[in-house]
Amino acid sequence: MSELADTVNEAVERSRGQEGGRDTEGPSRPGARWNLNAVVAISVAITATFTALCNVKKGNVVQAMARAQTSGVDAWAYYQAKGTKLNIAESALDGLRIQRETMPGLSPDGRALIDRKLGEYTDKIHRYDAEKAEIKRTAEGFHDDYERLDTRHDQFDMAEALTSIAVALFGITALTQKKRLLYLAWAFAAIGVVLGSAGFLSLGLHPDFLARALG
Repeated sequence: MSELADTVNEAVERSRGQEGGRDTEGPSRPGARWNLNAVVAISVAITATFTALCNVKKGNVVQAMARAQTSGVDAWAYYQAKGTKLNIAESALDGLRIQRETMPGLSPDGRALIDRKLGEYTDKIHRYDAEKAEIKRTAEGFHDDYERLDTRHDQFDMAEALTSIAVALFGITALTQKKRLLYLAWAFAAIGVVLGSAGFLSLGLHPDFLARALG
């Protein structure tokens, strides 16, 4: 982006140094070339500044995506570990039930011990079930955060691509002095600003066809 902006500025300086000249889309007008170049230079400055801000914000979004992805992986691993504990507790509970029902001559103390263990494992199973549900909600929350951040990342990518095209068109405008190119550049820049603003404001604007083209 900085190289494109430098190219535009060089073109503007060269055009200012030229004497006279004819507007390619109309009769010669004193100062017309300089006025067009001034508009181009201002447009480049605004577009390049906005693009730089989008690039900085995109970097922050990428870091947040990495944190959300790592936290999500950890949460799902914890969920699996909790599920393993639940399966062990359920197996132990079934074994104790079978032992209580099938062991002949079980003393009252022995039966009381088994009943106490049955109660402990039942409590563990209920606790593991509740903890698994909570961990699952947390993991799904990290996934939702990642998807939301990925949408913003796409928005900043699309904004950067469109504003880069706009700056390139501004450069061609400065060289050719064709106002139609200036209007086209403004159109690309405007769409890029809209998408970049959607990224800053966390809006749901997401042209899927453009995201796929840039993906």
